[in-house]
Amino acid sequence: MNNQIGIGEEKSLQTFIEETYKEAEQTQRELKEIDILIKQSAAEVERLAQRNAQMTNYVRQLQTNFDTLPREDIREGYEALLNAQQRLFTMRGQLEKLQSDQRNIERLAAFQERLLSLTEGMVTLPEVRRAVPQKRTDIIRLIQVEESARQSLVRKMHDGPASSLSNFILQAEICQRFFDINAERARTELNALKGTASSTFESVKDFIFDLRPMMLDDLGIVPTLRRYVETLQEKGDLPVNITVTGIERRLESYIEVTIFRAVQELLSNARAHAQATQVQVLLDLAQDRVQVVVEDNGSGFNVEEAFGNQDKIGLSTLRERIKMLGGELSVQSSLGQGTRAEFYIPLETTGASAY
Repeated sequence: MNNQIGIGEEKSLQTFIEETYKEAEQTQRELKEIDILIKQSAAEVERLAQRNAQMTNYVRQLQTNFDTLPREDIREGYEALLNAQQRLFTMRGQLEKLQSDQRNIERLAAFQERLLSLTEGMVTLPEVRRAVPQKRTDIIRLIQVEESARQSLVRKMHDGPASSLSNFILQAEICQRFFDINAERARTELNALKGTASSTFESVKDFIFDLRPMMLDDLGIVPTLRRYVETLQEKGDLPVNITVTGIERRLESYIEVTIFRAVQELLSNARAHAQATQVQVLLDLAQDRVQVVVEDNGSGFNVEEAFGNQDKIGLSTLRERIKMLGGELSVQSSLGQGTRAEFYIPLETTGASAY
């Protein structure tokens, strides 16, 4: 028997692969479209959540001033709160539906990509040869990392400056109302507003530093990490010791940013989740690589579960960033035993300058 594929069978196979490739392209277009819808819906949810928080605070203020405020104002406040809650509930449902659809389409896209990779090389059509681009996986990984970082930024903006600004508006409206009926209470509210503004200003400075510390561009990774650790110590958030070995020098900007983000993420995990009371950071600047170790005495966690959680920015995203630069991240941890995270990034042997 002839084991070779016949001409008719080969044409059928070619047709099947061509159709699969076209379907894969359509799936990618659908992914882009639904991604846009999700971003728009997520932005609307953030806006409505901010409005809901604003109205909730406003109603709380109304509750403390039932005897002095007009009944019509109280009624309007409660109606506005109910409306905000209903709109937020509806939009969150729409967003969850879009996210569910996105996951289903992503599974389809992954299946199509695996199918095309299995058939690669079975035929010689130019269209089929480019069916699975060599760098597609890297591009997808990069997009996922960037989107995870943006989602984290949105959450921080909403929970920090955006929330504080919405409270400013409410407090200002309360001050306006008390000017005509209770001047002393108006002065008290103004003093409270001034205190809140001062506190928010400090929070915004910390927020800017977390986003992109200017001294990272001006002075480099070592002074920036030392200052970051000092800030944590001053706030009493986390006792951190940092040790730097090797030749202190400037590195490529993208490498310095990656190191800072990695240490920032690991310290944030130790502070927020591990309840650590002591953290040690080691930064070793060797000739051909930079190596970082972050070790804490916290509660520890299940490493496999942490890396398997693709819905949240964290260790999985951090590992992808380091991997893109040719490095590797390893984490050792178990419940009640603390955590040791270690990563390295290879360096070019030329182009680096000492401080």
